[in-house]
Amino acid sequence: MLSERRLQVLRAIVQDYVGTEEPVGSKALTERHSLGVSPATVRNDMAALEDEGYIAQPHTSAGRIPTDKGYRLFVDKLAGVKPMTAPERRAIQNFLEGAVDLDDVVARTVRLLAQLTRQVAVVQYPSLTRSTVRHVELLSLAPARVMLVLITDTGRVEQRMVDCPAPFGESSLADLRARLNSKVAGRRFADVPRLVEDLPEAFEAEDRGTVSTVLSTLLETLVEENEERLMIGGTANLTRFGHDFPLTIRPVLEALEEQVVLLKLLGEAKDPGVTVRIGHENAHEGLNSTSVVSVGYGSGGEAVAKLGVVGPTRMDYPGTMGAVRAVARYVGQILAES
Repeated sequence: MLSERRLQVLRAIVQDYVGTEEPVGSKALTERHSLGVSPATVRNDMAALEDEGYIAQPHTSAGRIPTDKGYRLFVDKLAGVKPMTAPERRAIQNFLEGAVDLDDVVARTVRLLAQLTRQVAVVQYPSLTRSTVRHVELLSLAPARVMLVLITDTGRVEQRMVDCPAPFGESSLADLRARLNSKVAGRRFADVPRLVEDLPEAFEAEDRGTVSTVLSTLLETLVEENEERLMIGGTANLTRFGHDFPLTIRPVLEALEEQVVLLKLLGEAKDPGVTVRIGHENAHEGLNSTSVVSVGYGSGGEAVAKLGVVGPTRMDYPGTMGAVRAVARYVGQILAES
């Protein structure tokens, strides 16, 4: 265990390096921070931190910089989440409240996160597997053709055409719509198959084939939409951090093009808290020089998806964690009210 003083020295090194982009020396630390000890003592503390792998010396400099291990300890023990100011919170709320539909919410969230953090923003669309049914609409397009519209609690809308085995009258369609919504509205997707399995029995024999076809299409929609979607923005922000990436940012850009990689980076949506993965904690080799800050968002206290940012390990962790958490909270509120 590090002593309290050495923890303070590590905190000061991280703060100075993030702020100045320059390796930090003992003299600068004692001048800028009230550590209450001499430069010689700080030098000894820095030597101990280096021996334990929390800081390192770039070959071109007398100063020290944090390692992945040093940033990890800073995030876990030393960094509080920086709260957003009242004007910042109002600006987030006003910007997101203007959204007209789910696609617009996601697009605005990506843009806002990229602007607030000056990093790459990644927002996952709400997963249908963790959603509930808000409403199922059935529209007659022809005597034997129906459009099925599934609307989720997160504002996601899925449409399917259903070719029926026989003509289906308006009154039968209205009856099916009413019975279907009475069973599934407000229920989790996972519960829907069980809830509708007996529904065809409530209809006349000549209509049961059509009812079964409509239900099959509904259940297929629930299953096939497991494919996750996400939106990314602010990639150009990485060019400001060229010297933070060894050799080139190309491996980072290539990794960011892989949707599967990004979904793994964000992690499981069921974990709603702020997650920080630093440097080599990211399994994808191209992202070993980056940190990922992510958090779950959703309505009713349950996460339905994740959002986050990707940037260099030399990151303002308290500010980034605060921004990501605040934006997620407002997105959840908008989904709950939509």
